Amino acid sequence: VQLQASGGGLVQPGDSLRLSCATSGLALDDYAIGWFRQAPVKEREGISCISYRDGSTYYADSVKGRFTFSRDNTKNTLYLQMSSLKSEDTAVYYCATWAMDFWGNGTQVTVSS
Repeated sequence: VQLQASGGGLVQPGDSLRLSCATSGLALDDYAIGWFRQAPVKEREGISCISYRDGSTYYADSVKGRFTFSRDNTKNTLYLQMSSLKSEDTAVYYCATWAMDFWGNGTQVTVSS
């Protein structure tokens, strides 16, 4: 099982960024996939989740209205489109099963002027 996150970088406040999570070896219909983030000296936060079975999504209040989680079934890849980025969005972002039994690598997102 592999989940490979990519797309992080350094952006300015107000910018947009799209993260990708490429998956393999995972029966996606059986899992909800999530994005988590962890900033220095903060607890890990589950910010978004998508059910592969019915496409339903969840967003934490901290990102609701700014982030959009989508999927490409043909590529087994999921995307987190992040808009109106704020400095408090700075963190390492991880994709993982929402139950946290399979984790991908992290990708750093830094929002700074």
